[in-house]
Amino acid sequence: MPVAWISLALIVVLAVPAWRLARRVRVVKDTAPSKTGAATRARAPQTRAEPATGISRSQGLPDALSPVEAFRRFNELAFHVERLGLPALADYDAIAPDILAALDAVATDHRYAPRRPLLLPQLLRAMRDDEVTRTELARIIARDPALAGSLLKLANGAFYRVSDKPVESIDRAVALLGTEGIRSLVATALVQPVFRLSERQFPSFPETVWDHTIRAAAAAESHAAIVTDSDPFAAQLLGLTMGLGAIVVFRVALDRYAARGERGLSSAVPNAAVIASLLEAQTACVASRIARSWELSDRILAALEDQIPTTQTRKPTSLGRSLRFGRLMGALAALQAAGRLTDVTAKATMLGIGATELQFDRIWVRLIGRRESPG
Repeated sequence: MPVAWISLALIVVLAVPAWRLARRVRVVKDTAPSKTGAATRARAPQTRAEPATGISRSQGLPDALSPVEAFRRFNELAFHVERLGLPALADYDAIAPDILAALDAVATDHRYAPRRPLLLPQLLRAMRDDEVTRTELARIIARDPALAGSLLKLANGAFYRVSDKPVESIDRAVALLGTEGIRSLVATALVQPVFRLSERQFPSFPETVWDHTIRAAAAAESHAAIVTDSDPFAAQLLGLTMGLGAIVVFRVALDRYAARGERGLSSAVPNAAVIASLLEAQTACVASRIARSWELSDRILAALEDQIPTTQTRKPTSLGRSLRFGRLMGALAALQAAGRLTDVTAKATMLGIGATELQFDRIWVRLIGRRESPG
């Protein structure tokens, strides 16, 4: 009889954690944006079983990280925490429904997502037209003083600056950087203002995500040009839009926590693990909603939907592949810049997901050693 009771106790001890784990990894079935704005319902979506990027695991190379581990380390850097695991179910359930409901309408809520830049359609057409001269491009940019100011600040930043002499005019920026360089700057300047945040909770998050965003966009752009032979500018815009999606999810989450505190409810202190789980599940969804509200092209929308966790079993588009590649390499570059990763580990990680040494070397040299903060 004692043996039977001991066996029963062991079964209970093992079964309860298994039940909790099964409940924890439930993932939303309807994550794609819809015209009706139906809420995406995720239940503690972060899981370590498969890479969140949709890229296959590293293939046992020495020093290689799986994409899941790389992004976990990046989130630890962004949230400035020692170790970031899965959130407790009670913590997640207390706040997630409120955040998810707010995210449904985020593309039309201008507290979070910016309005579509007025010059965006004209700029997109001009930058795809090889007949448009640099002077004409500079003239279009100069029509928007805020855009021009952001562009000049970026042109003088460490990531883009090409000489010691300051860039003081749009004409000079165009002349120095060329059409391709200006394309990168324009796309970045459109998104940058959203990242200018001052938060009391997780104050390093916006700057770290901005750093990752510009690196990921640059890597996606290079991958599109070198590997997939797709549109580099579109790939860069995708990287920036994903960064925008991440910062919007972060801001909504902090606001929902603050609202709980004002009502005197429990679980009002922002939880890094909960927010990280929501970022993993919702960033691509939010980015896609914003892109749709900006009336971006179907191929942009398809590439963003390739990043949604529940769609990653399908074959991605060429732009979707470039975006996945860029986001992972951008995360590795941000970790390397923070002293949390070596070049050897970064290279092994990228080779492990199918990159060649030549591809890594050509793109990596563009990403490391240069950094522009949003401040």
